[in-house]
Amino acid sequence: MTQDFHQLVETTFRAIALKAGAVIMEVYGRPDFEARTKSDSSPVTEADEAADALIRAELAQVFPDIPVVTEELTDSHRIEAARFIIVDPLDGTKEFVQRRGDFTVNIALVEDGVPVRGVVYAPAKQRLFYTRADGSAVEETAPFGETAGARTALGVSDPDNAALLVVASKSHRDAATDAYINRYAVKDAKSAGSSLKFCLVATGEADFYPRLGRTMEWDTAAGHAVVLGAGGQVLRFDDHMPLTYGKPGYENPFFLVRSPGVMLR
Repeated sequence: MTQDFHQLVETTFRAIALKAGAVIMEVYGRPDFEARTKSDSSPVTEADEAADALIRAELAQVFPDIPVVTEELTDSHRIEAARFIIVDPLDGTKEFVQRRGDFTVNIALVEDGVPVRGVVYAPAKQRLFYTRADGSAVEETAPFGETAGARTALGVSDPDNAALLVVASKSHRDAATDAYINRYAVKDAKSAGSSLKFCLVATGEADFYPRLGRTMEWDTAAGHAVVLGAGGQVLRFDDHMPLTYGKPGYENPFFLVRSPGVMLR
């Protein structure tokens, strides 16, 4: 891939995420909105569906030859390709429905099983994270215009293994996760929703994010790309090998997101 292609990915993913965020916030600002339960028992709202349609249409215009896998389009879940774009138009729907703000737009480019570029936009929190054309990760400062504003380069923490900062799921915290976290010397444990947990590791606000629960690749790919761009790692829980993408059914195993300085137990 050429530098021009990487630059196009950066600017396009950023612009689309901001547009999708605006659509989501229009629905979020209403006194009520339509929500229903999908066949897998997960919630979906009109914001998910409107953002999904917008993202797919915009991507098709710019990258017509790259397949797109999206949570809301079941037919896309049978794609097999070495290069594909994977989208969660509204990650953290439970947070959205409960109006807690911890929801994100996720768009990522996967190459040979690795999420090489991605954007995570939390419109209610006005936080925007993405990978640059050179693969590095940044957080852009709000307000967000058509052209990028001030950006801060991201880098994972240099952790103190005697006093780790851990982040875990807000909506999916369970006894198994707590038992695993208790293996470590933890100074502070916080909760966050959606792919913001990846971004907290990427910024150094957390050292470690263990996920002992079901996730899909569209939930994690964009945040994974940002973590990689910040010098972090996303590893399978079972064998501590890198988490890969394009798996059958797009379901992830349990995984660990860390600054490389975190000593796994």
